[in-house]
Amino acid sequence: MTSAHDGANSPEGPGGSTAAGASRQGDDDVTRSTTAVEPPSSLHDLEEAVHQLEHDAEHRPPPAGRTTNLVVATLVTALGAAALVGSLSLGAGSARTPGSGTWPLVLSLLLIGLGVGLAVTARSTTDAERFSRSSLLVLVGLATMVGFVALIGTIGFEIPAALLAFVWLRFLGGEGWRLSVLISLGLVAAFYLIFVAALSVPIPHLF
Repeated sequence: MTSAHDGANSPEGPGGSTAAGASRQGDDDVTRSTTAVEPPSSLHDLEEAVHQLEHDAEHRPPPAGRTTNLVVATLVTALGAAALVGSLSLGAGSARTPGSGTWPLVLSLLLIGLGVGLAVTARSTTDAERFSRSSLLVLVGLATMVGFVALIGTIGFEIPAALLAFVWLRFLGGEGWRLSVLISLGLVAAFYLIFVAALSVPIPHLF
């Protein structure tokens, strides 16, 4: 004869306390095992991030000195001055009636201010890097800006602006060919619709 006590503890009994307890215990085991797996993964990601930072610090170019900082400041100021001359030749206009050189004038003044600021802080700047092979990318960027300023008054802004954006995206930013082309054309189209079609700003253009 089987007692009620034995039936309650039987693992085969439907609805028995042991069966229900086993189910809850199984859920707890799964939860604990899942929780135990997550911390090592997070710790591994943290270790990889630390190793990456150490690698970048070891392969970072040596810091630039005061002379290098002054050279950079001089180049930026000279670029701003050249852009200022070019913008004035296009006609600066006024605040109410902007001319073709209004926006180039604003950018050139910002460049000159940036160059002066770099020259003032040349002695105290410690986070700048010495010139290396990667510095050539900066020179390429400056050369494209000079070419943009030189060509905009002759053939309009559409082609120079598209080429400038494409070079910066593809070769300086490392974007794909398709994305670089689409963004470059999109920027030129948006600039044309806003400043030429909508605001009628007298910017040199082909169309």
